Amino acid sequence: MRTYTLHLDRDAQTGDAHGLERAHLVPDGLSWTAFAFGPLWFLFHRLWLAALGVLALLVATAYLGRMAALNPFAGLLVTLLVLLLIGLEASSLRRWTYARRGRPVRDAVLAASLEEAEMKAANRWFDGVVPPRPAPVPYANATSRPSEVAIGMFPTSEGRR
Repeated sequence: MRTYTLHLDRDAQTGDAHGLERAHLVPDGLSWTAFAFGPLWFLFHRLWLAALGVLALLVATAYLGRMAALNPFAGLLVTLLVLLLIGLEASSLRRWTYARRGRPVRDAVLAASLEEAEMKAANRWFDGVVPPRPAPVPYANATSRPSEVAIGMFPTSEGRR
């Protein structure tokens, strides 16, 4: 089973078919095609900034490998590890780009395939199960500062003097 996130426009209303037509499902986990093709995968998915970042990362890796005078096997190993990192983070970069473009995560479904995820997401969307996204409140869970000044590493363990 794989987790898929549903990305819709901010103003899409639950149960609206027009909002669901423009939806994107993003699978979570390793993207083998992003691992194999690197920046081309990002360009295919229209992730321009992420493609530039990945290309810069690969160029910097090659440059640093040449400056460090790595042998060809070590250079290949480092490049494969960087490509593995790119494959692991490709879905997160795709989610970040959609959120930046005004399509935040609205729902998450577990499914064995993309088709099953589409069916589950559509059923939940039309049944009204997807909760509306609340407006973000900055620092809603922030705790207040203590009233007394603490000096030392553990002032409460020393007791009162």
